[in-house]
Amino acid sequence: MTASEPRTRLRRVRGVLADTRPLRTPAYRRLWLAAIVTTIGAQLTVVAVPYQLFQLTDSSAWVGLTGLFGLVPLIVFGLWGGAIADVVDRRALMLVTVSGIAVTSLLLFVTAATGVGGPWLVLVLFGVQTAFIAVDQPTRRAVLPRILPEEQLPAANALTMTVFQTGAVVGPLLAGALIPVIGLPALYLIDAIALTATLWASWRLPRMPVDRTSDARPRAGLREIAAGFRYAAMHKVLLVSFLIDIVAMGFGMPRAVFPELAETQFAEPLGSDAALGALYAAIPIGMVVAGLFSGWLSRIRRQGVAVAASIGVWGIGVALFGMTGSIFLAVAFLAIAGAGDLVSSVYRSSMLQSVATDEMRGRMQGVFIVVVAGGPRLADLWHGAAADWIGPGVAAAVGGIATLVAAAAVLVAFPAFWRFRVDEPGAKA
Repeated sequence: MTASEPRTRLRRVRGVLADTRPLRTPAYRRLWLAAIVTTIGAQLTVVAVPYQLFQLTDSSAWVGLTGLFGLVPLIVFGLWGGAIADVVDRRALMLVTVSGIAVTSLLLFVTAATGVGGPWLVLVLFGVQTAFIAVDQPTRRAVLPRILPEEQLPAANALTMTVFQTGAVVGPLLAGALIPVIGLPALYLIDAIALTATLWASWRLPRMPVDRTSDARPRAGLREIAAGFRYAAMHKVLLVSFLIDIVAMGFGMPRAVFPELAETQFAEPLGSDAALGALYAAIPIGMVVAGLFSGWLSRIRRQGVAVAASIGVWGIGVALFGMTGSIFLAVAFLAIAGAGDLVSSVYRSSMLQSVATDEMRGRMQGVFIVVVAGGPRLADLWHGAAADWIGPGVAAAVGGIATLVAAAAVLVAFPAFWRFRVDEPGAKA
């Protein structure tokens, strides 16, 4: 063995593991480290709200209302928040939104600790918090191109999504362990305290006024939101990045059939409760594993091809999940699908950040948030109905196959997306 061989092997290992170059930038490093704490805290509230509602009402129908009180603010303020992020200093807006999220968590703590108010107050506070989150997320995504070079955006998005998905796995497990020990109200308090980390990281950012190409007075009304949709329609790469995610999630997300499959098909040998938890955890686990081994993502130039391939992995994984009768294979196929979803999400986020001009990034990220939230809810609607008609497994398999067919149709209709390269001239048009 020559002296250079260990170094060569080390470089190869580093090339496979997550690309950590963005963490060398202090501003991004602070935001990322804060997100580790904040994301887990946020997941505690995600568990606490439905748990508190069920305690207050003994009704799953009340718990189901969190879907309505969460989706409407997410759509309205996701779109409007993106427009606001294209008008004001984004650092200042992040300080407002993070403070708002923390205050609503504190108010939820008060309701749980004192018994003041009832389920309607909990739902209203949950809706207000979701509105702050809907403004915060597109703003935070629009900040990344201002603090990182373009070639590091895929790596930064992979690191961010890995943290989020890790929180989605760890947070609920931690909530379940903490409730019997410290009680439900404390979960809200921990969330509020955890948010101070992100508040500090946002405070340390420089001022970030929007770079403008015109002298027109900036506004954040319906006209500006509509202008964002027109901008996406005129830029085919952006348009297809939205369409293909709606296809993947709207046809393919099979979570609505998890409870029935856990009860009827996957109850052995783990038991239905354990099987249900495994099914819900499988996709996030696949995304976390893919994120940990995402070092190669920054080296891919043909990002349109990469998105198409990852959507194919998602569709095939979901289809195979619907066809298997083994809980272990079901979890494996869902994890594979989750890995494909991570890659797709990384590149689509990077496209939005690099292709859109700075004065449009907030609105594009707002549309992104709405699409990401809306697609799975469309899938819930038709998967639930189809499961009663043709069975849950067949419904999931049909969804996976439909994803492949519909995604192929979108790519045929818009070949510019397939040809998209990050280093092509005019990529920022």
